[in-house]
Amino acid sequence: MYDFANTIFSSNIVTVFYPFYLKEVLGSSEEMNQIASTFITYSNAVSSLFLVLLSPLFGVWIDRTGKKKAYLVPFTLVAIAATLLMGLSALWRTDSAWLGLNLSILGVLFFFMIAKFFYNSSLIFYDSMISDLGNEREIPLISGFGVAVGYIGTLVGLVVYPLVTGNHFENTFIPSAAMFLLFSLPIMFWFKEKPAKTADRSKSLLSGYKEIWATFKEARQYQAAFTFMIAYFFFNDAIATAIAVMAVYANTVMGFSTGQFILLYLVSTISSIIGSFLFGYVTRSLGAKRAVTLVACVLIVAIALASLATQQSMFWAAGSLYGVSMGAMWVTSRTLIVQLTPEEKRGQFFGLFAFSGKVSSIVGPALYGTITLAFASHGNLASRLALGSLLVLVVIGLLVHVRVPKKLPSAS
Repeated sequence: MYDFANTIFSSNIVTVFYPFYLKEVLGSSEEMNQIASTFITYSNAVSSLFLVLLSPLFGVWIDRTGKKKAYLVPFTLVAIAATLLMGLSALWRTDSAWLGLNLSILGVLFFFMIAKFFYNSSLIFYDSMISDLGNEREIPLISGFGVAVGYIGTLVGLVVYPLVTGNHFENTFIPSAAMFLLFSLPIMFWFKEKPAKTADRSKSLLSGYKEIWATFKEARQYQAAFTFMIAYFFFNDAIATAIAVMAVYANTVMGFSTGQFILLYLVSTISSIIGSFLFGYVTRSLGAKRAVTLVACVLIVAIALASLATQQSMFWAAGSLYGVSMGAMWVTSRTLIVQLTPEEKRGQFFGLFAFSGKVSSIVGPALYGTITLAFASHGNLASRLALGSLLVLVVIGLLVHVRVPKKLPSAS
């Protein structure tokens, strides 16, 4: 149920209605549409920056106390409260401004960054709770079921769409917060956390940063996995950025209405499910390295189509291919990490890859936002250039990926 709940926030706020809100209140012209894109991507990047800076502390808290739910609940409640305040701030009618921006809009930006930070932070504690739910054979089924239920949450969350009247997207913020709270209640009240078996109180708060640095240095000894981590950084960079900007790009550049975009988003979500399922078999047939290469090629085609699209039909195709690549990249990359890492180091490497993903979620949005800001006077061309920059990231990742061996070298 928590997968169901937090996906409503991710879908409704991060991907759909927050970007549409900023485009509506800021995008009075093609040039201002690019400024709206900059605000969207920069606010996502700032939130990710604080996550990167503080997330190493969270692992230490878990190790020191053995508790997870004790942190999950307050982090979730802060994320919900900040989402609620986004809605109240958006509904606040004021002529006051700071740095040339209406205080109501500034409030939405500020509370979005808080909400997204605490939402992403809560997932660190939630993901670590899964290991307590079953044995080694049961956990993959539990995890997969959670992902499936999360996709259902995406669909249910969109029931707030009829509340959008006259392009007032802020009407969706408070109902989204309410649904996030409602479906989080089961884990808050009914989930009984097992008593901590091990709690290492000897760890200092800074030990989280030391462990990441030590793991990073040690990872360099395993050249195959380290090389793929660099490639994955660029792949994830492009994927994370596209998620953040797809709504406003479809609306401003391709002329999609809100309803059309939501339908496209649902099709992309279904494509992700299909891609995850299909590439499980492709990976087994071709091998993980070739499968990742194929996914990267699909991602290149998707981004190229989207950045060059002159007709909505081309963008529909791009959205579907992007959905396939997004779902498939998770399946294929996870399998390749397993193949490239020794069993006794696997947990460390997965932690490092997760941290790499957080860092890449700063770089991509910052790059996209900087390009739309620099070329804003050129109108929609700025967004096409910014999206095209993601193509460069994927190509760099693919060039690095070519150097990755197909499996763990025997020397390691």
